[in-house]
Amino acid sequence: MFEELDNHITRCAPMSSSELGVFHSRLKSKILKKKTLLLQQGEICKFEAYIVKGCVKKYYIDPDGEEVILQFAVEDWWISDIGSFSEQKPSNLFIETLEDTEVLMIDFESKQRLFAEIPKLERVFRIMMQRAYSVLEGRFYATVAHSAEALYLEFLEKYPTIPQRVPQQQIASYLGITPESLSRIKSKLLKKD
Repeated sequence: MFEELDNHITRCAPMSSSELGVFHSRLKSKILKKKTLLLQQGEICKFEAYIVKGCVKKYYIDPDGEEVILQFAVEDWWISDIGSFSEQKPSNLFIETLEDTEVLMIDFESKQRLFAEIPKLERVFRIMMQRAYSVLEGRFYATVAHSAEALYLEFLEKYPTIPQRVPQQQIASYLGITPESLSRIKSKLLKKD
C-alpha cells in the first residue's frame, strides 16, 4: 500500500525507512464507495488524501447550479482543498469519489506534528505544492491562450487514463466547454484520423 507513496515522497527528498515508517503511522487508510462526499461546501477540510486506487473529483457549484470541475485525481495523486485545510476555514468546494476509491489521509494536526518530527517532510510537501501550483498556472494559461480543441488534446496527453474513467460531461466541465462542444471536437478529431 505504501510503495507508490514512498516513491512519490522520495522523489522530493531522500527519506530513511524509519522516517517513512513514522510518516506511515500518521496516515489513515480509508476505502470509500463511489459517490462518497469527502468534503462539502461550508465544511472545513480536515484532510489531505493520497489516492492509492480510484478516481476523485474536486468541484464547486456555480450560481446557475452547474457543477464546475477543478480537478480530477487518480492513483499517485493528492487531493484536498488546500486553502481550507491550511487555514482551517470553511470550504467553497466539494470533493467526491467517482469510483470505489482507496486513500491514505492525513489530518491537519498530524501533519503539523509530522513536520516537527521530520523536518524533511516540510520540504517534500513544499515541492509538491510548487508542482501543483505550476500545473494550475499552466492550466489557467492554456484556458485563455488555446482553443477548446487544443485544450482537449492537451488534456488527453497529460491525463490519458481519465477519459475512460469519467463521463464526457465532466471532462467538458473541467475544460470549461459544453458537452456538445466536446462532442464536436471529438468528431472532428476522429475525421482527421
